[in-house]
Amino acid sequence: MNTSVQSEINLQGRRVLVTGAARGLGESFARALVAAGAQVVISDVLHQRGQALARELGAAAFYVAMDLSDGASITAGVAAAVKAMGGLDGLINNAAITNSGGKTMDQLDVDTFDRVMNVNVRGTWLVTTAAQPHLATSRTGRVVNIASDTALWGAPRLMAYIASKGAVIAMTRGMAREMGPQGTTVNAIAPGLTLVEATDYVPQERHAYYLQGRAIQRPQVPEDVTAAALFLLTRASGFITGQLLPVNGGFVMN
Repeated sequence: MNTSVQSEINLQGRRVLVTGAARGLGESFARALVAAGAQVVISDVLHQRGQALARELGAAAFYVAMDLSDGASITAGVAAAVKAMGGLDGLINNAAITNSGGKTMDQLDVDTFDRVMNVNVRGTWLVTTAAQPHLATSRTGRVVNIASDTALWGAPRLMAYIASKGAVIAMTRGMAREMGPQGTTVNAIAPGLTLVEATDYVPQERHAYYLQGRAIQRPQVPEDVTAAALFLLTRASGFITGQLLPVNGGFVMN
């Protein structure tokens, strides 16, 4: 955890659900949230890893099983998260699958495309819908959707994933309109290629392509994304909604 983030952002008393939080970027969010004073529910399908992380983070962290491909699991998971923390102030929709990496659009099969869309798009919609009334009760509800800058520059050989992340960006704007009257903000972050376990499969030439194209020419690490996410969960961010923030060292600029 970047100690400067911990000292600059105070989330004391905030209750946040993070999907896909057992490893990678989601784990970084969970650690940063606890360090900033929040309670956090770690949800995932990696049960042993999620439970171990919750134990490590202590009394402010809880683990709840949640499978974004299963609507009943989502409904039960959000209810369990709310019960564990006594309410809900924030949601980070981080869970996603890639599955299409390295395949051209003509090499993709329909089942793979549908599975990616079901988890990344339908799952994000269902989690947010289940969380909506609890975030409204908070009156300072915050949703942060994790998109990807691949959808902004059209990364090749990643068609299902970039389609799903483009949909997440579009849903962010619609959700912001619908949830705004309830006092809930909805924003999206589009990270660049980040060094986490889930990107181990990415060829070295893609890493080099990113590195050379960034204005800040160094590898991107999870801590580069956590500060932006934590700020969007604060009460101070209450007049920012429906926005997309690329966090990629200047590889893609709005």
